Amino acid sequence: MTEHIQFSAEKDALVLLDQRYLPTREDWFDCKTTDDIVEALVVMVVRGAPAIGVTAAYGCYLAGREVTGRDDWKKALETNLDKIENARPTAVNLRWAVREMRGIWKEAGDISLDELCSTWLARAKVIHVDDIRMCEDIGKFGGALIDDGDTVMTHCNAGALATAGYGTALGVIRGAIDQGKKVQVIANETRPFLQGARLTAYELHRDGISVKVACDNACALLMKKGLVQKVVVGADRITANGDAVNKIGTYGVALLAKEFGIPFYVAAPVYTIDIETPTGDDVPIEDRTPREVTHVGDTRITPEGVEVFNFAFDPTPNELIAGIVTEKGVLRPPYTEAIKKLFS
Repeated sequence: MTEHIQFSAEKDALVLLDQRYLPTREDWFDCKTTDDIVEALVVMVVRGAPAIGVTAAYGCYLAGREVTGRDDWKKALETNLDKIENARPTAVNLRWAVREMRGIWKEAGDISLDELCSTWLARAKVIHVDDIRMCEDIGKFGGALIDDGDTVMTHCNAGALATAGYGTALGVIRGAIDQGKKVQVIANETRPFLQGARLTAYELHRDGISVKVACDNACALLMKKGLVQKVVVGADRITANGDAVNKIGTYGVALLAKEFGIPFYVAAPVYTIDIETPTGDDVPIEDRTPREVTHVGDTRITPEGVEVFNFAFDPTPNELIAGIVTEKGVLRPPYTEAIKKLFS
């Protein structure tokens, strides 16, 4: 599925499938301004590191269109770009996309706003298409790691909905199936936003891929019973030493996989690797609104006045990771050296 992120020339807008309402409702969210893009990112109309990067790329174009006709357009545009870049702190793809557009602007020199916007829109469309191609390549390399008959556990949603299409972790599943293997998936529900129960199950079921949803706290029992042969997750940032920052709870799943001797893989495009950040402990972890924990929909499930933790991500240490699957191939330990070689 690729239709969840669309640029509409007719509307001059980025049109997003609103993931807050899946799987029971398919609504669409039109982004025409910088504030629209920021809102879509913050409230998770769109989420998943690669999808965030694609959205931010189009957002830069919309930010430029928004300041058309202003004498101070350069200053106003810089402010808009800062708003987009700072919308969410953890996923490196957001920062990468905005820096990519800033670099194009700097390299172009004395360029008109219309020319800049045209160049940015063309680049955003390339980033959009390239992301799908990269995920398909991740699927080819990752699919080779999956054996016929495997049941693969995943945590959060790293599928088509989290990318421009095809997916990273779910791209590995799709890649294995494309290679003729029979594969089943266990989707951890992924509290509190329930990306696994709502989104992973939605897109796999829609594609006819066998999937069962499990409570997050069932992982140990499922592994002990021999019901899991591989774990594959995505990542919002991979640091220079190979630590992988992904949805909260991923670290615990990796520890359990180590205990039961189950290979734990991370799937992500190369631009999710942040060589400027040494370790996972150096990554800013987003602390989201308590309401995601205290409520299910409009129903409060915790006592009034009780405080909660709602950290959105956790870093998984590199020693727990059997391989990092990228569009360039599978990285193996020691990751510091493997990542240096990749970027050299």
